[in-house]
Amino acid sequence: MSFLTDPVGVSHFLLVGAVMFVCGVVCMATKRNGLGVLMGIELVLNGANINFVAFGSKYLRSESLGLDGQLIALFVIVLAAAEAAVALAIALNFYNNHATIDVDRADELKG
Repeated sequence: MSFLTDPVGVSHFLLVGAVMFVCGVVCMATKRNGLGVLMGIELVLNGANINFVAFGSKYLRSESLGLDGQLIALFVIVLAAAEAAVALAIALNFYNNHATIDVDRADELKG
């Protein structure tokens, strides 16, 4: 039980990021609703962001500025915002056409 009294380190952040990533993958795999799948994608991206920031910390690499992980996480946040905007537009269009956002009904889409 010494892990409860240890100071927060890089391994703790990596564990939280891995748990968020796995929760996101499980959410994407089990949800039938399109918005639930989008929330799972956001959890996966946020878990990856936490790991990027943890790997870019000064505790692992003292010779750099330590901003590598933060910059990559910033790009991932911008990518997630663009993905959410496009995916919500697609979901609203699908809802207008089919009156549901069930992903099993999406096999009617032609590309």
